[in-house]
Amino acid sequence: MSTPLSDQEKRKQISVRGIAGLGDVAEIKKSFNRHLHFTLVKDRNVATPRDYYFALAHTVRDHLVGRWIRTQQYYYEKDPKRIHYLSLEFYMGRTLQNTMINLGLQNACDEAIYQLGLDIEELEDIEEDAGLGNGGLGRLAACFLDSMATLGLAAYGYGIRYEFGIFNQKISSGWQVEEADDWLRYGNPWEKARPEYMLPVHFYGRVEHSDHEARWVDTQVVLAMPYDTPVPGYRNNTVNTMRLWSAKAPNDFNLQDFNVGDYIQAVLDRNLAENISRVLYPNDNFFEGKELRLKQEYFVVAATLQDIIRRFKSSKFGCRAPVRTCFETFPEKVAIQLNDTHPALAIPELMRILVDVEKMDWDKAWDITCRTCAYTNHTVLPEALERWPVYMMETLLPRHLLIIYEINQRHLDRVSALFPGDTARLRRMSLIEEGDPKRINMAHLCVVGSHAVNGVAQIHSDIVKNTVFKDFFELEPEKFQNKTNGITPRRWLVLCNPGLAQVISEKIGEDFLTDLYQLKKLLEFVDDDAFIHDVAKAKQENKQKFAAYLEKEYQVKINPDSMFDIQVKRIHEYKRQLLNCLHIITLYNRIKKDPNKPFVPRTVMIGGKAAPGYHMAKMIIKLVTSVGQLVNNDPIVGDKLKVIYLENYRVSLAEKVIPAADLSEQISTAGTEASGTGNMKFMLNGALTIGTMDGANVEMAEEAGQENLFIFGMRVEDVEEMDRKGYDARAYYQRLPELRQVLDQIQTGCFSPTQPDLFKDVVNMLMNHDRFKVFADYEAYLQCQDRVSELYKNRKEWTKTVIRNIAGSGKFSSDRTISQYAREIWGVEPSDVKIPPPNEPPVESRD
Repeated sequence: MSTPLSDQEKRKQISVRGIAGLGDVAEIKKSFNRHLHFTLVKDRNVATPRDYYFALAHTVRDHLVGRWIRTQQYYYEKDPKRIHYLSLEFYMGRTLQNTMINLGLQNACDEAIYQLGLDIEELEDIEEDAGLGNGGLGRLAACFLDSMATLGLAAYGYGIRYEFGIFNQKISSGWQVEEADDWLRYGNPWEKARPEYMLPVHFYGRVEHSDHEARWVDTQVVLAMPYDTPVPGYRNNTVNTMRLWSAKAPNDFNLQDFNVGDYIQAVLDRNLAENISRVLYPNDNFFEGKELRLKQEYFVVAATLQDIIRRFKSSKFGCRAPVRTCFETFPEKVAIQLNDTHPALAIPELMRILVDVEKMDWDKAWDITCRTCAYTNHTVLPEALERWPVYMMETLLPRHLLIIYEINQRHLDRVSALFPGDTARLRRMSLIEEGDPKRINMAHLCVVGSHAVNGVAQIHSDIVKNTVFKDFFELEPEKFQNKTNGITPRRWLVLCNPGLAQVISEKIGEDFLTDLYQLKKLLEFVDDDAFIHDVAKAKQENKQKFAAYLEKEYQVKINPDSMFDIQVKRIHEYKRQLLNCLHIITLYNRIKKDPNKPFVPRTVMIGGKAAPGYHMAKMIIKLVTSVGQLVNNDPIVGDKLKVIYLENYRVSLAEKVIPAADLSEQISTAGTEASGTGNMKFMLNGALTIGTMDGANVEMAEEAGQENLFIFGMRVEDVEEMDRKGYDARAYYQRLPELRQVLDQIQTGCFSPTQPDLFKDVVNMLMNHDRFKVFADYEAYLQCQDRVSELYKNRKEWTKTVIRNIAGSGKFSSDRTISQYAREIWGVEPSDVKIPPPNEPPVESRD
């Protein structure tokens, strides 16, 4: 048997990583040595691996700069409509390898670093993840930036430069422990501070009224300092900008007022202002109404809108003046996309600027605001919906509260004119929820103030129209759209899975990287034995590599011939990691009952972070690790079943684990997961899916054929029916002996012998108040898992099913998603114009 290619060799083979011209290699080596010397002030005798990483990062960054400047110049010349994606999260991961791929520099860098006697993969692994997100919503924003640049859109990502991103997770005696993510400790070579664009943001104060106008006065000021990160498109010389704001105290902070001489304390208190951009709130799908979070939301919105308006006004086109002063054309030149309700204050803030500052009349301002803004809904879970207390808004943003009241008054006037006497409808549709305290429903604000509202998968968009925003849909059905999520095939195939990318491009060429629907062509080769063999071999090599990684990092030995059964995502009751856990224990019981019966070996891996304040999620982690303790050390079980908890799941770990997966677990209760995007990554990387008819799983089954996924369990209609009738967990416990055994084991301390009642809260929840009906799907899940094992025994049929899945994954490129946003919401056309590279003269503009 020939020795498998090293990753270095595999990367060299694939031309999608760029041709390594000799000149390029020499130039890169020269640049690398120059940065080591002049930027890092080191020589080869004292340089550390981290120095080498920084030297390489600066070398690659040099190749971005010319394209970045030229792209922005091109936008200034052409004055296209600009897209502004506002998000409190951008879960970017690492930047180095993605930049090399998108610039076509990967092979040249590989070769240069190799000639310098270094290992490029080792250097890549030194880079810190930019973990400025919790999960799906933040990672979606990152994929969207990649696609917007690749599609040549004049797009900007706007967010917060958190000093501390999502916490690092340690597992200690089976429990999650959080550690601060000091990701900027060694500096960030990819960002450029722009102090010349620093902007003031106001808080607190009061509103003064005088003849038909309001003035917001006596405010406290915090400065917003922009940091720009380049976002390269795939091989089109476009480099867009992600602009993240950092909070700075003004120099007269706490010194201008009656601070009788406590100068030292005043300077120390600058931290209070600067805390705004200190840390990412670590909640996924959960609203925590803290004042600091509301400050973050307004901070990003206020700085961004000033920036957008400055750019709009200084454009060379427009109202025939040196500076654009008329806002008539604003919606033709500016689109603002709100990623969930977190940046919802953009709506009242834009109104404040247009009415109070630009002195526009209300109706004109409202028309412009609605035509500019669009809102993406990401969840239907009630506990995730943002409902800010009125008293908090009144203190922090008194002018915005008044504007929201006015928006609400006019909105309700319109509703009561259309539905006279329907007070229940008025109450349901109000932006203000009565109660103690009164609250502002931010989702209602977004729907009323946007011209388009979209869900993120067909089933979710339907639920949004039929339940959450039913009244609003009846009022304005034309507002509501679907935009099924997608992922970038650059990071999630070429970067993370060069072996599979190579196998695919040998069959169908390389155009699929910017037109993923071309993967359909792989169906022609579903019976091609050589192709089947190559696909299986790519998977096996990924599994061996990941097994080696686990052994190196965590000293756990796993069998690479076992089925890798993987569930990685945030820990949440609705995602039902507990259902997976019950299956693991059931498999364990079956092995113990009949150790000699043939058994398809599995390595079950579960990974993900729990919000620090989410008790049940932390108990779920402890249960999984405790089950692993017992299973992994039972000699009767041996190699048949292993349970691994993947510590500190993050983007860079996803890039390692997803290509190695055989089975992808997507088992949320139908109607709870808005879309999911991990499901798409697994599909593209040659795993089969076991899942419910929820989120984008529905469309995955549509694209690949339902018979090529392992679909089980209740549908949305069944869940609704059960909600009407009532869910009786005990009935399942009594009827299903395997389930009863598992639950009794958890309850009696089989997995926590020193603390028999450790999991009493988990058992109590499952038996008495499980909103997500784990037991209702247990039997169907088990039967489905048996079908999975059955197919896995026939590796050829398994691989053919894998090929059908890859061939059906074309729809789930974020390029397709963004093309739909562009055409159907933002009113712009994607462009395949390649901006000339920095070494060629610019195209003469034809004005």
